[in-house]
Amino acid sequence: MTSTRTVDELRADLTGGLAASIAEKGYAATTIADIVMHARVSKRTFYEHFTDKEACLMALYEQGCEHLLAVVRGAAVGGQKSWKGLVNDGVTAYLNALEGMPAVTRTLLVEIQAAGPKAFLLRQQMQRRFADTLVEVVDAARAADPAIPKLSQLLAIALVGGVHEMMLQVSDPYTGAGPSFTTLAPAVDELVYAILTNPWASADGMI
Repeated sequence: MTSTRTVDELRADLTGGLAASIAEKGYAATTIADIVMHARVSKRTFYEHFTDKEACLMALYEQGCEHLLAVVRGAAVGGQKSWKGLVNDGVTAYLNALEGMPAVTRTLLVEIQAAGPKAFLLRQQMQRRFADTLVEVVDAARAADPAIPKLSQLLAIALVGGVHEMMLQVSDPYTGAGPSFTTLAPAVDELVYAILTNPWASADGMI
């Protein structure tokens, strides 16, 4: 029954149904029937919330990214922490969150990149959001250590892309095989430290 679910709950169930089907058979092979089966709703209910499968995919991707952004912001709270402590907490929280939603991981890492022009533009937008968040976190860290260079958005985007590629290198998002994403924490920390201590980190750049 769908009558007891709110609009937000129904949308979450539908995007969750898409994520479950993607994990099983991939985005291209997933049908609306697969999505509604997992969500336990009718096709009519699906079309009341999404125009097509692509719209559902974009909602799933955006939801996943918003969750990860909130996790990073929540972890990177200054207080009395050193800047390296802030970086470590943010990286650890991000990787743990990613590890905790395996059904969404394949969408975030692979499927969104091959889902068409609208999905491509959304991915670019969310990558910039991640970069902006990293810049904000670094600015917060500079309060504890003003010697840290400001991070340009261009290098922040490069950092986002580098972490993304690391995740693809250690795990197969199609099968879930490979080590846990959390094993990447030391390498990601090292990458962040290297960028932040590089005098070019504050170089101006237009994107």
